[in-house]
Amino acid sequence: MGLFNKIKNIFKTENIEENVSDIPEKVENKKKSVEVYEKGLTKSREGFVSRLASLTNKYKKATDEYFDELEEILIMADIGVNTVTNFIEKLRDRVKHEKIESTEDLKEIIIDELFIIYVNEDVLVNKINFQENGPTVVLFVGVNGVGKTTTIGKLAQKFKNEGKKVLLIAADTFRAGAVLQLEDWSKKTNTSFYGKSQGSDPASVVYDGLVKAKEENYDVVLIDTAGRLHNKKYLMDELIKIKKVIDKELPNSSKEVLMVLDATTGQNAIMQVKAFKEAVDINGLVLTKLDGTAKGGAVIGIVSENNIPIKYIGIGEQIDDMEEFKSADFVNAII
Repeated sequence: MGLFNKIKNIFKTENIEENVSDIPEKVENKKKSVEVYEKGLTKSREGFVSRLASLTNKYKKATDEYFDELEEILIMADIGVNTVTNFIEKLRDRVKHEKIESTEDLKEIIIDELFIIYVNEDVLVNKINFQENGPTVVLFVGVNGVGKTTTIGKLAQKFKNEGKKVLLIAADTFRAGAVLQLEDWSKKTNTSFYGKSQGSDPASVVYDGLVKAKEENYDVVLIDTAGRLHNKKYLMDELIKIKKVIDKELPNSSKEVLMVLDATTGQNAIMQVKAFKEAVDINGLVLTKLDGTAKGGAVIGIVSENNIPIKYIGIGEQIDDMEEFKSADFVNAII
């Protein structure tokens, strides 16, 4: 039995049995968490597992042709070329040194190695560090159409359900209807809203919104920004200006910059992160639309190649379909 299956069995049996007598609600919550991931990641799991099974049936021994096709499967899963190249190289070394011949045995090792990549990322801080006194500010960035505003709405609902006083600030004054869209989310979630008319200076909107947040003692401030491409210098400069306003007005507050990515774009998501990192210090990632793609492997490449933790994933269209990213639950669901 491989490392992943051993840990998985421990996770599903021993830990649960130990907790049943003490905290049954925690066990139930853990089961629900895994079930949510499994439902949302059906396409990714079925795609990867079926291809790996077909490959194992096709080749009984780990030949060069086997590794070539395995590499193709992993790249098709959008794990990322650099990550895949390193992964295949490491796999070949293990086969050579451990004298592994059977592809059936190798299948378990592949799962183990992928699991290790996920687990290693848990050393990264993948939760928002909420401030005890004063507002925690979360700035959302990303290109057009990735779901920033919807993500903010879903997280507003999540944080409100946790008992936090939430303020939404509409600093996307460029896109037509963006301010009204965020205001609609504030009404849906029964959270507060601050915004100005389309065309207003985004940094000025953020400044005034932060003044409101301090005066009215908000716990969390979620700031929407215009979608922008890294090669549009004036838009990136605007983002830097907004960040400076936040740092100046709330120097001692907990601040996060979360980049929102569309999981269905695969390799493009990896490139977007690298581009935005050059302009702003990104603390974490939000991966949307994971339920709509068979390329859940993009998670591996995004984290591995950028060394930035994924903090939340969107796995459905409902208002509560935004989950904290948990590598163990993710691996349980996808493999």
